[in-house]
Amino acid sequence: MIRVAICDDHQIVRAGFKQIFSSSDDFDVVAEAGTGREALDIARREICDVLLLDIAMPDQSGIDTLRTIRQGQPDLPVLILSGYPAQQYALNLFKMGANGYLNKECEADELMTAVRTVYQGRRYVSSQVGELLAQSFDRDPNTALHTELSDREFQVFLRLARGATVSDIGVALSLSIKTVSTYRTRIMEKMGMQSNSDLTYYAMKNNLLD
Repeated sequence: MIRVAICDDHQIVRAGFKQIFSSSDDFDVVAEAGTGREALDIARREICDVLLLDIAMPDQSGIDTLRTIRQGQPDLPVLILSGYPAQQYALNLFKMGANGYLNKECEADELMTAVRTVYQGRRYVSSQVGELLAQSFDRDPNTALHTELSDREFQVFLRLARGATVSDIGVALSLSIKTVSTYRTRIMEKMGMQSNSDLTYYAMKNNLLD
């Protein structure tokens, strides 16, 4: 039996997932979390075989939560379940160590298949994400700029786009101001941007802000 933890800030969503898993004898929902910090606590306690993680979590985003999990529990399978279209986050999250990415509107059978797949130590790539990965290998000139960022650059980019200062980001991510400034410079160069307001406009246009 696969022990599953469901981490989503909406109780009704967690209840829906639990109902799906209860329809099969292969799964046991052993824990739930409504915040990023609660998800980290579950990961650290090593009580689940697969952790389902939403991107938009209160107090700490799923993106930051995933990075922290990868530092402390690198072998824990993490399956991202998001309401955002795959092209907005999927590639970056795979770079950060996610084992799979599914839209919350996926079919129940696909959800269970994805959990079984990552439990077996493989990555689950849906047909939509597979197409995005193929496009990234082709280096399509129309590829979204943010998919070229490293995982840490992507974290810093999202915080800059939300209006956080370099000092704020340093405190949140435990980085020096100099290091954050270096990341900011790299981000600007890779994305061809000139200011933080450019980053905010880009993030809003691409629906990357909560």
